[in-house]
Amino acid sequence: MASLIDFIFHIDRYLVEIVHVYQAWTYLILFLVIFAETGLVVTPFLPGDSVLFAVGALIAKPETGLSLSGMYILLALAAVTGDFLNYGIGKRYGRRLFSSNLKLFKPSHLQKTEQFYEQHGPKTIVYARFIPIVRTFAPFVAGIAGMSYTIFGKYNIFGALLWISLFLIGGYFFGQIPFVEQNFSLVVLVVILFSFIPALIEIWNKKGFRR
Repeated sequence: MASLIDFIFHIDRYLVEIVHVYQAWTYLILFLVIFAETGLVVTPFLPGDSVLFAVGALIAKPETGLSLSGMYILLALAAVTGDFLNYGIGKRYGRRLFSSNLKLFKPSHLQKTEQFYEQHGPKTIVYARFIPIVRTFAPFVAGIAGMSYTIFGKYNIFGALLWISLFLIGGYFFGQIPFVEQNFSLVVLVVILFSFIPALIEIWNKKGFRR
């Protein structure tokens, strides 16, 4: 756990090492990270938002030789195909897993998530993109709940493009600001906390705190 936390909060340092050692293979490595974080329900702990922001900041440095457009297309593809895979697994095997004795898959969690889908509809797929961990489980439960493949696909693609655009391009334009460079760990923390804003808004509305 300590090593994972260190990776998340010093991801800029690790990415520099990855680019230096693996060069063009960096594209594949980052593709697999985003694909696994969104596509495999057993890997919700992988960093997502922080990776995108840090990669964007790194691409802004000409010496890395990384392409913003190439990375954008590749990571968007990873996010979209990852969710499609997760949806497919949930649709085919989800209920069997929830009926098993595995602690990770509790029937009560399924019921609550299905109720959330009924209340908020397909836009849940877009919201989930900005909520760590939930981002991994949302497409899985969408498959279990039997959401239309066409509807899921539309919101999946829109959510993925919005997510990649905000964090990757945001890192590209803001990552080179001196304050951000000197306080990168703090900025990554803010980015992660920012990801929870949609969830907090939903909780606020659900609890009836609005006047």
